[in-house]
Amino acid sequence: MTPPPPIVRPAAPRDHAAILELWNAVIRDTTIIFASEEKTAEGLAALIAERRAAGRDFFVCEEVGGRILGFATYAQFRGGDGYAQAMEHTVMVAPGARGRGAGRALMTRIEDHARAGGAHTLFAGVSGENAAGIAFHERLGFCTVARIPEAGRKFGRWLDLVLMQKFLD
Repeated sequence: MTPPPPIVRPAAPRDHAAILELWNAVIRDTTIIFASEEKTAEGLAALIAERRAAGRDFFVCEEVGGRILGFATYAQFRGGDGYAQAMEHTVMVAPGARGRGAGRALMTRIEDHARAGGAHTLFAGVSGENAAGIAFHERLGFCTVARIPEAGRKFGRWLDLVLMQKFLD
């Protein structure tokens, strides 16, 4: 018997610890994210509230039983009204949940939510070292539009940023 599909829903305060555990491990241990400062409970709560106030959202994907498999959120790509219909997302899936449909389910929800809010395009900023992240986005219909050499620095070395884009309408 196949397991039931994961559930994607808006993040709730009860999810914050699991989100922080996943996000901070990625910050600490990988170059998937260029940042080195870990997220805090207060900062996460403020980020979720800020996204929701702007008409965006912050979603989690959970399996039956409540274990969080990943999360996704999005916001305006750049400041200013000229970018009001261009969004950039963040999606993260726990290592043990990769390849089980959680990432695709989260991205479907983000794309649908952004489209319903009037977004025209969605961007992904992916570390040049994250071949799996690039391949994941390509499978979802994103195209590489730029590779910015040495855009960030982490663990004592320069990292490229790959910008990927998908049109939503």
